[in-house]
Amino acid sequence: MILLNKINFKSYWHGLMLGMCAILLLTFESCKHTKRSDMAQTIYDVNKNKAFNKVTEEGFQPVFQKILAEKKSGLKNPVLITTFYKDNGYDPVLVLDHMKGEDLKTLATYLKKSGEHGLNPKIFQADEVNSLVDKFYSKDAIKTTEEAYETMARLEVALANSLINYTNSLQYGLISPRKIYARYYTETKRPDSTSMKKVFAIADMKSFLDSVQPKNPQYIALQKALAANVQVPGQTAEETERMLKVNLERLRWKNKPTADKYVIVNIPDYRLDVMEGGKSVMNMKVCVGEGRNIDRSADLTEYDESDKVDRPFSRETPQLNSAIYTAQVNPVWNIPKSIATKEIMVAAAQDPYYLSNHNMAVYKNGKEIEDSETIDWSSAGPNDYEFKQRPGDDNALGKIKFLFKNSSSVYLHDTPAKLAFNKPMRAVSHGCVRVERPLDLAHALFGDGTKYETIKNDMASGSAEPKNVDLSKKVPVYLTYVTCWADENGTLQFRPDVYGLDVVLLAHLNKYLTA
Repeated sequence: MILLNKINFKSYWHGLMLGMCAILLLTFESCKHTKRSDMAQTIYDVNKNKAFNKVTEEGFQPVFQKILAEKKSGLKNPVLITTFYKDNGYDPVLVLDHMKGEDLKTLATYLKKSGEHGLNPKIFQADEVNSLVDKFYSKDAIKTTEEAYETMARLEVALANSLINYTNSLQYGLISPRKIYARYYTETKRPDSTSMKKVFAIADMKSFLDSVQPKNPQYIALQKALAANVQVPGQTAEETERMLKVNLERLRWKNKPTADKYVIVNIPDYRLDVMEGGKSVMNMKVCVGEGRNIDRSADLTEYDESDKVDRPFSRETPQLNSAIYTAQVNPVWNIPKSIATKEIMVAAAQDPYYLSNHNMAVYKNGKEIEDSETIDWSSAGPNDYEFKQRPGDDNALGKIKFLFKNSSSVYLHDTPAKLAFNKPMRAVSHGCVRVERPLDLAHALFGDGTKYETIKNDMASGSAEPKNVDLSKKVPVYLTYVTCWADENGTLQFRPDVYGLDVVLLAHLNKYLTA
């Protein structure tokens, strides 16, 4: 009897669970698509066009499927859009959920005004959306049920495509920098399917569109300058406009520092800042890598079509984000192969005392050669030797270097060549960043205490032995590239496009008009 009760209870529980699952499945399916049995009346109440009096959900679906297939190749996110409508019974959610009030007209207006963000309205098919919206709301522009279906279908597709593209562009940027720049190593968040699908559930269009407007004060300052047609002295109005547009795009990229304390180097400004709590607590001049655009440093002359592909000069400082984890006092310079081949070996061939005079050691197969003066450099291959410069007053890295992980073997470091800091154009290094006041940077990173005192004393002593001093807490470091911004007084600052990266970005922004 007890066993029977257990069996009955088990059967009962199993049946109950199956029933609950079925209810949940039905509920989920019903949430995915709600029947619109009153479609005709709902639309007619809004636009008073009799051509919509006989439209039905069943009649609309095949027309919508046809238009979706026809337009698919022109959509920026074709799989996401077509899958969404397939999963939701080809319901024109954007048209039907937003046709009352001013929502659709508001979207059309915002798309037409995208030029305020430095973006061409053509990118978002602003004219097409505006034309379709006007046609949909007209009492007599649509004459037949078939035309009503087609107009509504084309409008729904255009709304979905343009709304997603506009939202993505303002929240994440139109361009992915990692796809257009050869030496860009800053992680940049891009939109995903979850964020894009949110547009189909918007409650109020204007509130949503206002919410995606970037709120960064820097962004707003550049927007205002663009609207006011600000012109930089010595540049044409067109050149200034281009600088504003590309830097607005940079501000839209989701890759900005979020830590309370970090180090940031702006390559075109030749400046390093230590930031805390959103404010610069210390800044200094830097020297950065040589760039491809030295001769064009005062303008934004467009490159030809082939230069839309980024081809950086070998010595350009890369854009990256990492974290400073240690300082090496009285460092050894492990000379990169490119410098060794193109410079060191050439100089050694011309002067047998060059290596000893510059405190450099030469290695073959990992073993130091005691008498480098005996080497026959005329027969030496580019991979035969390795070079290191020992610590000392003439070491190219000076008294200290600050290390952070990166794939380009760059770091922040001191330098014995101090005169370069007095020059206005400081793109002169091999790629690393030379800092003007390295001891001050060490103090800003380590603070008061034993580690800073060790650094200070060892730098002063000029020890022949390198010493690593680790940071207790890593400090983020950003090497970035910004040619236009508003300073703390609200004054716009412009810097020459020393690496030509503005031009590369502008070329890709313009490509969207012909894509």
